[in-house]
Amino acid sequence: MKGLWLVLVCGCAAAAPAGEPAGPYVMVLGIAQDGGAPQAGCRKACCGRRAEARLVSCLAIVDPASGERWLVDATPDLRAQLSRLDAAAPGKTAGVLLTHAHIGHYTGLMQFGREVMGTKGVPVYAMPRMREFLSKNGPWDQLVRLGNISIVAIEDSTPIRLNARIRVTPFRVPHRDEYSETVGFWIEGPRRTIVYIPDIDKWERWSRQIEDVIASADVAYLDGTFYANGEIPGRDMSEIPHPFIAESLERFSKLDPEMRARVRYIHLNHTNPALRRGSDARREIERAGMRVAEELERESLD
Repeated sequence: MKGLWLVLVCGCAAAAPAGEPAGPYVMVLGIAQDGGAPQAGCRKACCGRRAEARLVSCLAIVDPASGERWLVDATPDLRAQLSRLDAAAPGKTAGVLLTHAHIGHYTGLMQFGREVMGTKGVPVYAMPRMREFLSKNGPWDQLVRLGNISIVAIEDSTPIRLNARIRVTPFRVPHRDEYSETVGFWIEGPRRTIVYIPDIDKWERWSRQIEDVIASADVAYLDGTFYANGEIPGRDMSEIPHPFIAESLERFSKLDPEMRARVRYIHLNHTNPALRRGSDARREIERAGMRVAEELERESLD
């Protein structure tokens, strides 16, 4: 791996805590859409004083045996997410894998700058347009110039070996690509595979069949941004296309129960009623044999 390790705990790789499996796993560090929840400026009931705080969607890939951790996306909540990760899986952050250039997915890179962590050579895995965007636009280009981050080139459908036990593969998905491509990731361990697609336009706009993707994974973290059309009054939701959870439930109802049980909805907007435990929307998802991802849940790759 090029670049210097970012050592966050004790200056060395940490052993797995007693009783914790040594196999690699994925941990969920956030489940909300780019603005988190409660969202800034929202005065509706969904963000009222009783609203449960949710961090922006992010995964950590953890290998307890080597003490390495990788982040999938650098969110605006990176500070809190690194704190959670340090408590749950102390070790060294071996890199960040970026899905795209919407604010919930890369702006946390600012924490690596000299004003905060002042890191040295943290590998940031990025697609071609994403690499160009970071390298040529401030303040991100300063991270590159000062060596706080080291950009690692990735390409569509080309596997990347993170270490001896973990491999990831980016794949293009259709989305609003103002500044960069948008990708999901296959995350492969010794025995299990997890797929992560936090942002995508309607399933019908993708050249792949989402059912085939679910069938190829042990767990599928899928775009659950909005529950249904009309969720944002006064806004033309065709301007922000996502697969409504209600549409996905209907489409996936044709799958057998074991396949449906693989689906975890993630990247939920603050307006999405399924973000709240005990809601009718949450119960509908669970009755359909699927569920919403939970922060700090772990899924083994072994």
